[in-house]
Amino acid sequence: MLNATQARGLLVLLLSLFCGHFGWGWFQNNAKSKSPQKEPVYGETPDSQDQSCLCHLTGVLDDCFCDIESIDVFNNFKVYPHIRKLVERDFFRYYKVNLKRPCPFWPDEGQCSIKDCHVEPCPEVRVQHAWLICKTHSLTHTLTLTHTHTHTLTHTHTRYVDLLLNPERYTGYKGPSAWRVWNSIYEENCFKPRSVYRPLNPLAPSRGEGFYKWMEGLCLEKRVFYRLISGLHSSINIHLCAEYLLDEGWGKSVWGPNLHEFRQRFDPAETKGEGTRRLKNLYFLYLIELRALSKVTPYFERSFINLYTGNSQEDSSTKELLLQVLNETKAFPMHFDESSMFAGHKIESKTLKEEFRLHFKNISRIMDCVGCSKCRLWGTLQTQGLGTALRILFSEKEIKKLPENSPSKGFQLTRQEIVALLNGFARLSTSIKELHNFRTLLKDPR
Repeated sequence: MLNATQARGLLVLLLSLFCGHFGWGWFQNNAKSKSPQKEPVYGETPDSQDQSCLCHLTGVLDDCFCDIESIDVFNNFKVYPHIRKLVERDFFRYYKVNLKRPCPFWPDEGQCSIKDCHVEPCPEVRVQHAWLICKTHSLTHTLTLTHTHTHTLTHTHTRYVDLLLNPERYTGYKGPSAWRVWNSIYEENCFKPRSVYRPLNPLAPSRGEGFYKWMEGLCLEKRVFYRLISGLHSSINIHLCAEYLLDEGWGKSVWGPNLHEFRQRFDPAETKGEGTRRLKNLYFLYLIELRALSKVTPYFERSFINLYTGNSQEDSSTKELLLQVLNETKAFPMHFDESSMFAGHKIESKTLKEEFRLHFKNISRIMDCVGCSKCRLWGTLQTQGLGTALRILFSEKEIKKLPENSPSKGFQLTRQEIVALLNGFARLSTSIKELHNFRTLLKDPR
């Protein structure tokens, strides 16, 4: 048996061990409570929550004062339902394009032989209808073609494409040919010296560690240009992930979202943190085109502007729906402020604007090097849509001077530009809507 002294010593030892264990446990818990805690995102397990593609996609965007959450709500509830219906109307579903023009920059590698790369021809009866829409619109409003696309519309290989018959989706076109196109766009048109490499560029000898430090030293205009191209690239990638060929059986092909493909392109772990930047650039591009639509509203509000299809009832309802979309864009409270761009010395600003124009013209020519016809179709349309949006942004004075009841010799839009502008923005709106769908899949991937 223990004597009194031994008993007291044993009691002290047990108490010290207990208190020490309790104190260390409290210290660990308290230290954890003071460190930033990441709440579980969309029902993920603790082991996987840091790997979520979208957990860091939040907060205010760079180079503007708008937050991602506000854009999500505005787009998904106010814009997307209407813009989706608008681009299904006859006036907006036909796009005139030349998919046979040879690549002007490197030897033509031939067209993609995968069947889903093929563009479905427009039925002859629809071709005649599309021609009537385009021809009458041009004659009615005495619109002239822009310098950028005049050669496209007069070439013998130009044809009408029904966009509803040829939705943008994953076709299987990938690998070195696709990389070469995007690499040429980034390397030759984003004001970047050859010595600076983009992160994760498969054709570059470097990982691009100094890329963002270099970008910080750029003027706003050149930084914006890069973000627009990156945002367009991200939007296109989201479309491919959201409309992926899931099953090709004996019956009808099944298309739908591919979560694995989405993670490969946007998961921070898979992309070394680049995925979040790419998605934020998508939101930035959305804001730019949203601002352009709000600015061009007065152009379409004029009573004599008619979106002609030959069906007066449909023409009226189409314009009403268009104005509904445009008025929604005007009501957005956190628009991008373009007044800070090209605000320096007049000569320098003029030179920079001309560089912008030439770079976009060059990108439209690079689209002729895309081997997949369907990819080329949508790449060309979205590039023209973005170019039109930028022209609108910096034509505010001309738009304000438009006469109310007669055509103007000043600012004008061709039907081709109108179709590209609204369909291009619809693609961005769809991308943001699809991000919401991917969030749901991340929460419950079954």
